[in-house]
Amino acid sequence: MKIKQIDWNHWQPEASATLMFVIRGEEVLLIHKKRGLGAGKVNGPGGHIEPGEKPMACAIRETREELCIESKNVNYMGELYFHAEDMPRIHAYVYTATDYEGEPTETDEAIPLWTPMAKIPFDKMWQDDQLWLPQVLRGNKIRGWFVFEKENLLDHRLEINPQTTQILDAAYTATTYPAGNWA
Repeated sequence: MKIKQIDWNHWQPEASATLMFVIRGEEVLLIHKKRGLGAGKVNGPGGHIEPGEKPMACAIRETREELCIESKNVNYMGELYFHAEDMPRIHAYVYTATDYEGEPTETDEAIPLWTPMAKIPFDKMWQDDQLWLPQVLRGNKIRGWFVFEKENLLDHRLEINPQTTQILDAAYTATTYPAGNWA
């Protein structure tokens, strides 16, 4: 199958979202998503950024809503760009937290899963997660571009510790995309 060329210089997301990964020793707090995009998959808590909301505030709010905990010591870890013709195009901000208050609790949206970092169930996650999540859990910042069709990863590009990491929680600014077209 020939992959459609994506002009990332002019690409625009349909939605902006966040993902949060709470780390406790050698474990990471994942969720079994119960509804919405990715229902049935394992991932980190997260969701859509509300108008006027900063990405970090969204990540904290979504984790509170999905797991009933308050994330602490939150760190920006990077950005992901997801293109698909059959799903929303999403620009996602990734965060980790090294502390939290409360007890992770099942909600209508998610079931909490404390998972050893050495045993992350990538076979139950989005295909791109196995490419970037281990880097984030090692403390590396990332920037990644992913092309999907029918929930299948067709192509990707991943930068580890990119030179132009932008922290967008102070204010929204223009995002730098890689030059040129690539499939």
